[in-house]
Amino acid sequence: MKKLSLLVAVTLSAVVGQAMAQSLTYPTKNITVVIPKNPGGGTDTSARTLIEFTKSALPKGVMFVPENKPAGNGVAGLIEVAKSKPDGYKLVMTTVELAMFPHEGKSPVTYADFTPIVTPIADPCSLVVKADAPYKTLKEFLDAAKANPGKIKVGNSGVGAIYHLAALNMERKLGLKFNNVPYNEGIGPAIGALVGGHLDAVITTPGTAKSQVDAGALRILGVMDSQRFELFPDVPTFKEVLGQDLGLKMRAWAVLAAPAKLPQKIADELITAFGKTVNSPEYQAAMKKQGIMPIVMLGKNAEMMMKEDHETYKELIAEAKKK
Repeated sequence: MKKLSLLVAVTLSAVVGQAMAQSLTYPTKNITVVIPKNPGGGTDTSARTLIEFTKSALPKGVMFVPENKPAGNGVAGLIEVAKSKPDGYKLVMTTVELAMFPHEGKSPVTYADFTPIVTPIADPCSLVVKADAPYKTLKEFLDAAKANPGKIKVGNSGVGAIYHLAALNMERKLGLKFNNVPYNEGIGPAIGALVGGHLDAVITTPGTAKSQVDAGALRILGVMDSQRFELFPDVPTFKEVLGQDLGLKMRAWAVLAAPAKLPQKIADELITAFGKTVNSPEYQAAMKKQGIMPIVMLGKNAEMMMKEDHETYKELIAEAKKK
């Protein structure tokens, strides 16, 4: 499904390319785009779609070259780009884990080590179960978890990653206890385990499970946001179901960034080029087909979001360590 969607994106990008004038003047060689996740996931898909639609902004003969580097939960790729020369030839698709790992002692780099360019995705976390699960609503799931502490198996993308922290946040705020099951290879294997009946639920973004939901294999019970998710307007928010805001809102974002101290001229060129892409209807349509809700967040606005979540997770993780 994702391969077909990406093929559609490639076709549409050619149309967009005819309308976009080349706007990047600095590159005389290929630009490496490090993707600190495994192929096929939401981060990988959004990164490849983004650069595919922006390739027409490059001078003739120059390409974006994506490189997946998931080692160490992506930390190795982040460090590589953070320490590289700030000349615009090496970019990285940072993820929300950049706001978490420094507070968990897993990464020496933070948002301050990067120059944010564009945010292609900032989707809420959601609770996903099998379509034939005994709980048909979020309330029924929460009631079952309350009645069976430590028995409901909830999959995540690794200890300390966003989906694991979202589950821990649910436990603390709602007085629950899950059997949290980490899948360090990423959320894809966790979703596969859920479809296979090896888990009771998975926390992930709505779009990541879209193909299985559309196929009738999975069902989304609720989203951790203040408003419903546009691609699944019938799915309620946790706030709606609980009748109050208990601080469960969590978002999974990805920000394409360069090393810190990138020359302003190069930063401006990159922001302009990628800004044209994320504002194009064709790109937005391609992202939605892949289950990703496109947003327009560039430069300083992206930096503000990264800083805000850095502080949020600093407090959340510090609180978790006290338990």
